Amino acid sequence: MTDWIIQPPEWFRRMAGKGTWRDKSGRRIVYLTFDDGPVPEQTPWVLELLSAHNIKATFFCVGDNIRKHGDVYEQVVKHGHTIGNHTFNHMQLFKNSGKKYMQNVEECNRVAPTARLFRPPHGQMTPWRAGRLSETFDKIVFWDVMPKDYDKTLTPEQVFENVRRYVRPGSIIVFHDSIKAGERMRYALRHTIEYLKSEGYEFGLVSEIKTN
Repeated sequence: MTDWIIQPPEWFRRMAGKGTWRDKSGRRIVYLTFDDGPVPEQTPWVLELLSAHNIKATFFCVGDNIRKHGDVYEQVVKHGHTIGNHTFNHMQLFKNSGKKYMQNVEECNRVAPTARLFRPPHGQMTPWRAGRLSETFDKIVFWDVMPKDYDKTLTPEQVFENVRRYVRPGSIIVFHDSIKAGERMRYALRHTIEYLKSEGYEFGLVSEIKTN
């Protein structure tokens, strides 16, 4: 049985309202995305690996990390990757008022003014809130494969296996350039890129996905 976090079922996707979960064009392409950075312990390593493979990705940044690690954030920008808003404090919608949540999103926008994409922390979203956010952002981006590199109960090998098992054409994959993800992310990302290239996949940017 599919883990609903790793690959959310249709009922969960519908519950969240308007959003991009996957490229349904049928092309053999995947989209690497990174949440919760930038941090000096992980993000520069990710940038070096992506550069070595000539891959562009999307980084959904936490505003407070941009504030604290502005030099690392500038490295992401200089490498030509796309920036997305992940709120200022990794704020969960369901634990806060709508007003407070929107203020947190706007605070992140002030330190990442070029962000035209939004990803809600923990995937928490409602159709009404999605409609409001769509007035500010080009896309609300979710995921098709969440390998759970943040889960301390998993081995690095199990995290990679989650990608290998569930990836499909058009998948949006979420890794975390965070301290918490640690070596699980590093191992799984290295092996994911090698595996997907061997399987003939190309890598794209979620900003290029046509609305479906």
